[in-house]
Amino acid sequence: MINLGAIIEARMGSSRLPGKVILEANNKPLIIHLINRLKQSKLLKTIIVATTKNKKDDILCKILKKNNILFFRGSEKDVLGRIYLAAKKFKLKNILQVTGDCPLVDPFIVSQVIKTYQNNNFDFVSNANLRSYPIGMDVSIFSFKDLEKCYHLAKQKYYREHTTLFFRKKKNLFSHCNLMAPSNLNYPNLGLTLDENRDYLLIKKIFKKFKNKENSFSCLEIIDYLKRKKKLININKKVKRKKLPIKIK
Repeated sequence: MINLGAIIEARMGSSRLPGKVILEANNKPLIIHLINRLKQSKLLKTIIVATTKNKKDDILCKILKKNNILFFRGSEKDVLGRIYLAAKKFKLKNILQVTGDCPLVDPFIVSQVIKTYQNNNFDFVSNANLRSYPIGMDVSIFSFKDLEKCYHLAKQKYYREHTTLFFRKKKNLFSHCNLMAPSNLNYPNLGLTLDENRDYLLIKKIFKKFKNKENSFSCLEIIDYLKRKKKLININKKVKRKKLPIKIK
């Protein structure tokens, strides 16, 4: 088994939904739900939250401490640098990157991405470089060695603000593999991520529905539930998702 740890990007200072990572579902902060769901993948050795030195994030760190979660505090704007320094501090050789916006991430999909990375020789493995899974199931994996390369080569501000953008753009430097969703999970326009309050309302209802197995319900179960309760899809249907600052071909 490879030395692999998850690093979650999370902070309190969201412009559209401040403090979103500690909003609660089933009386538990969403960041803790995300961590508990990642823990279901036995292929992960470590889980670390990479947050900022901003005073606003003191409350997030307090929650993480209370729950015995490892965390790192770094730059708010240089997200690439924050992830790199977190990986360096905790001596990770390979990193699974996920954002705090994805509390519904499916542990089975996470394990699939990890196995693809383990069993092949790709530098960068993701299920979101070409969108096919619902928004909010996004994970990527890469080595510390290649992350360090990005850290030193990526100079432009837009690369520093996104952990994987340099990986995704520079296909001449990094070999890629993108996992495409099977037909029953191929809902690329379905928003299961946490950007606005309307997303939170939907996510809260999903966690309530699966309260008895809140750490392990699957993406397929979410899709089947929303097919039966079509009114729920309309809750966040009109939320506009942020686009990347540059085009990825």
